[in-house]
Amino acid sequence: MKKIALAAALLCSAGATLAQEVVNPSWYIAPTVVGIKTDADFGVDDKDWGGGLKFGKPVHPLWDIQIGATHARASDGPYDYRQTLVGVDALLMLSRQNFRPFLLLGVGGERDHVSNPIRKVSGWSPYATAGVGFQVGLNDRWSLQADVRAVKSNLRDDDQYGFSKALTKYASVSAIYAFNPPPQPAPAMTPMPEPMAQAPAPEPAPAPVAPPPPPARFEKVSMSATELFAFDSATLNQPQPKLDEIAAALQADASITDVDINGYTDRLGSDKYNQKLSERRANAVRDYLVSHGIDASRLKAYGKGKSNPVATDCNQKKRSDLIACLAPNRRVEVEQITIERRVQ
Repeated sequence: MKKIALAAALLCSAGATLAQEVVNPSWYIAPTVVGIKTDADFGVDDKDWGGGLKFGKPVHPLWDIQIGATHARASDGPYDYRQTLVGVDALLMLSRQNFRPFLLLGVGGERDHVSNPIRKVSGWSPYATAGVGFQVGLNDRWSLQADVRAVKSNLRDDDQYGFSKALTKYASVSAIYAFNPPPQPAPAMTPMPEPMAQAPAPEPAPAPVAPPPPPARFEKVSMSATELFAFDSATLNQPQPKLDEIAAALQADASITDVDINGYTDRLGSDKYNQKLSERRANAVRDYLVSHGIDASRLKAYGKGKSNPVATDCNQKKRSDLIACLAPNRRVEVEQITIERRVQ
């Protein structure tokens, strides 16, 4: 079981950069230009242009939601066709780096207007859509999005249109503007000072034997979860120099045992979810140390949930500001790392 968990952690770490300071949780607006290829059954088998407006938001490191409307028109002499789409799309983000390919699924309502010498009819019908696309980040607020999709509709007034199913194809380009900048990462943890080497003393006169040095003192290392993980994730970012230092210290002194690894979250979310997230984060740190040669029997991982908060005066109304203020509470603490100080 431990080998499976370690393999899963290593597999996830290969994609840890998916959410590395690239996911901006802010709402965004996306004016859109579309090209349309109509269904020939509407009487206009042609390509034409249209436009639309969308609002979207990342709701998970893997998912974006976009809500909006699109209108396009195609005509061929006396044959005129117009289509309006109002719906919601779910984007499965395959990457969160600067180039972000995605898969798209959506549902909504479709208004079709047909005007030709044979018939003149309009009405609303449900539709489903699927497609692929990508986003390209320009800076911390601006991005471009391009996608192609097929819109499959089930016409309610099939006796008026003369058929019941329609397939319309779209290609679109959008300019995305985020309303808020991404939250600032927490400052890096100050490294532990190295013990000061003392200059050799002159040859002392005979003196009573000095008392034995005090026992080794255990200290606690606290690391920000923002440094270790992406927001709302238990996948370790790479590289991890602080964890490498801890692994080196444990390898250098096999007498250090019963090392506790405690994971904490902030207060956002349910108690059950935060408890599970803190456990996964503590286990991710433990698995990392095991993968660097530390015996698993020396390490114990615990999830503390949202207990023992460090930052307690966070009452911001904006979610992004509140997330930034609560950053010190999202942490992992490693206890009983031995640092020896000798009394001369």
